[in-house]
Amino acid sequence: MRHRVAHRKLGRVTEHRTATLRNLAQMLLRHERIDTTVAKAKELRPFVERLITVAKRGLADGAETTRALHARRLVARDLADKKVAGKLFEMIAPRYADRPGGYTRVLRLGRRQGDCAEIAQIELVGSEYDPRTDASDGSPVEEAPAPKGVGGRFRAAAKRLGGRKEDKGPEPDAAE
Repeated sequence: MRHRVAHRKLGRVTEHRTATLRNLAQMLLRHERIDTTVAKAKELRPFVERLITVAKRGLADGAETTRALHARRLVARDLADKKVAGKLFEMIAPRYADRPGGYTRVLRLGRRQGDCAEIAQIELVGSEYDPRTDASDGSPVEEAPAPKGVGGRFRAAAKRLGGRKEDKGPEPDAAE
């Protein structure tokens, strides 16, 4: 009997399951939206929401308190990447400062073609994530229309090569 047994096993032993959840949480916090199976998404949801709540609690009193340090250590226990942990404390947790919970959303996408597994997209609620923006500075990346046919690909390659020549800067004058 499985009475009052809480979590899904996901077909893995305990260590593999916790490693999977940590990796999925890291990817979700980095990209703010990922696609995975429905069972993994449902299991990931409380895991990530707990991390965001701990980060919010750490920021409530200020960044220089012992409570904030303890919160950072609790988060670092589950997130190995320091950049992702920093993003959690600097960008994600302040975004949800007034929200009492429910930081993630699970949307069902259909079934995967290979094994017919049900796929879901899990994302942070209210995220301003746009895949067309550059992650380094937030500036939008110009998206060129896809070239059609062989001629279009040749023109696009010639444009790329021509653009590299122009980027080298002006040539010095020989008269000076």
